[in-house]
Amino acid sequence: MVDTKQEIERKYEATAEEAGPSGRPDLPGLPELTGAGPVATVVSRGVATLDATYYDTPGRRLLADGITLRHRTGGADEGWHLKLPVGQDTREELQAPLGAEMPAEMAALLRSRVRHDPLCPLAHLRTERDRKDLVDADGTVLAEVSVDRVTARRLAPEESEPVRWTEVEVELAEGRGHDQRLLDAVEGRLRDGGLHRAETPSKLAKALAETDKAAVETGGGGPGKPGKPGKPAKPGKPAKSARQVEQAASAPRLPLGADDVVLDYVRRQIGAMVRLDPAVRRDLPDAVHRMRVATRRLRSAFRSYRKVLDRAVTDPIGDELKWLAGELGVERDREVLTERLEGRLAELPEDLRLGPVRNRLDHWSQGQRDGARAAVLGALDSERYLTLLDTLDALVADPPLRPAAAKPAAPVVVGAVLRDYERLATRMATALETPPGTDRDVAVHQARKAAKRVRYAAETARPALGKPAKKFARRMQSVQDVLGDHQDSVVVREALRALATQAHGAGESDFTFGLLYGREEARAAARERELPGLWADVSPKKHRAALAA
Repeated sequence: MVDTKQEIERKYEATAEEAGPSGRPDLPGLPELTGAGPVATVVSRGVATLDATYYDTPGRRLLADGITLRHRTGGADEGWHLKLPVGQDTREELQAPLGAEMPAEMAALLRSRVRHDPLCPLAHLRTERDRKDLVDADGTVLAEVSVDRVTARRLAPEESEPVRWTEVEVELAEGRGHDQRLLDAVEGRLRDGGLHRAETPSKLAKALAETDKAAVETGGGGPGKPGKPGKPAKPGKPAKSARQVEQAASAPRLPLGADDVVLDYVRRQIGAMVRLDPAVRRDLPDAVHRMRVATRRLRSAFRSYRKVLDRAVTDPIGDELKWLAGELGVERDREVLTERLEGRLAELPEDLRLGPVRNRLDHWSQGQRDGARAAVLGALDSERYLTLLDTLDALVADPPLRPAAAKPAAPVVVGAVLRDYERLATRMATALETPPGTDRDVAVHQARKAAKRVRYAAETARPALGKPAKKFARRMQSVQDVLGDHQDSVVVREALRALATQAHGAGESDFTFGLLYGREEARAAARERELPGLWADVSPKKHRAALAA
């Protein structure tokens, strides 16, 4: 079983003035913390010895993404620990009991990063932790402050000599949220005591930096590159002078190239997919939706910016992204349907809810969920998905650039946005001219997809075009929202028809489902009436001209 908690902490180390005899910054003791914000007393909890082995791939994939995986003995929470970055000073910590093998549930959360690479012992850390609780006047524990004296060895690709340092951790107690004022108050005292924020985000990063540095100082070549006997290590680059830094800052910058803009957007969407994989597996709120959006944005960028990236390469990848979005869409569509149906049902007076409507809706939703959840996890556990991730990595490592990629970004991205806009304008004209009914529903849905593509193209263009692209994307989103609400109503009506049929077949009243169907039909008609005015507001030529201004 894997338990989860949010870890909010800051790390500190001694300044150069506090360096010990070894030349490494050391810390003789903590400054007085009583009176730092609401801290009334400081309670010692004794010293614990923590023995941890950290794991990563040979290429340090986890460390590159700010993730740490360790097996630790000692302390109250010994076992397997996996830490995932969340935000500033914040990580999600997953804990599993001690065991020789990492639990499969935890290993699955690393799949999008590790893929087929083995996880190997990377470093061993032994920490003597002097723990103290910061307590308020009511006796409530606010935070834990630890003075950690660490001895570390790198284990791979070859074992290093041990390095030692001392650091201080301040971790908020569970349930405190992100108490910025408390952290700042404690930090003020620590700074006065000669401490500053640690330069590395984790003990593992610190251990690798220190052992790599030691290897260079003693003639080694850093991690995995032992120096030749008798040959001194190469000196590092000298630091830039203040004048050099000033000259670099004032030097004229080259305009963004089209490849800079498009590849930056592509990289961000790939990063979002990989980062959201563990959240989807853990069934966290909105994770499926956000991962699906990232796949759609990526596929849309390939299609919109075909003059920058060669479609002979990106089209097959787009097909795979479409597959993945479809697998994620089963679960996302169920979420949207359930939320909308529950909301509409809650709007009805009690006397219009005839029969076991709530129970039937819950049963239907759970049945849909079981199948959808299995489909999502099956996709993420498949070789097809891992191949897609590897293919995306290869794409950004060696992008299939076309001639337009070398041109200045602005005219290239404007052209792409306007091409997609013309496609939307054609589909909007069809939707507005088609009589109400099934054909119009299809036409509105096609216009919705086109609006989404224009919006994504404009979002991609923002680094090159600035505010005009932001405003244009916002206008396209307003169109997409109305068209999307109409499409949701179409899908909800299909579900209501199925629910009414099931209720009737079971001898239950289908009145409520019919009533909800009628209301959704009226809502869709209202959205259709809204479209001409909305389109008239967003389609004037001046909005498109602003992109090229």
